[in-house]
Amino acid sequence: MDEDQYRNTYKTLNPNRCIFEKAITNQRCDCELKRKFILASRECVACESETAMQQCTAVLNSIRNNARFSLKVVSIDGPMPHNKELQVQAGGMQALQALLNEDENQTAKANTAPADNIHQTMQSALRRYGKIETLPYGEIVKGIVSYQSRPKRRKK
Repeated sequence: MDEDQYRNTYKTLNPNRCIFEKAITNQRCDCELKRKFILASRECVACESETAMQQCTAVLNSIRNNARFSLKVVSIDGPMPHNKELQVQAGGMQALQALLNEDENQTAKANTAPADNIHQTMQSALRRYGKIETLPYGEIVKGIVSYQSRPKRRKK
């Protein structure tokens, strides 16, 4: 299957593509609203809720915009290169979850722990901080910058 045919088939099968797909397929985050499927031996993730998808898109775009300087990116017109996008998605959600856990007087998880549930984390954050614009982006960006992807395997 060539790439154009793959993309067309993907868009047909998955009209509600999960905006956190990279973080979910890399097992750095999870979500109760995800639906996984395989297309041409590639793992894909769809969102079961259109309203949740719109909310996630707005939050992720805002996180990307606030992390521009730290990621040394001048402008962001959509998804970034794979590793930077994974850093924003996974690092941002892990940092937000850790902030919520700290605020609830629980032990904060390290930035290496996967975010348990993206949808639940977003809902809790919006209840606590009111709206997307008032999220604690300074702390979220710190989490993005300190995010470590999996170490590369050493060749034997």
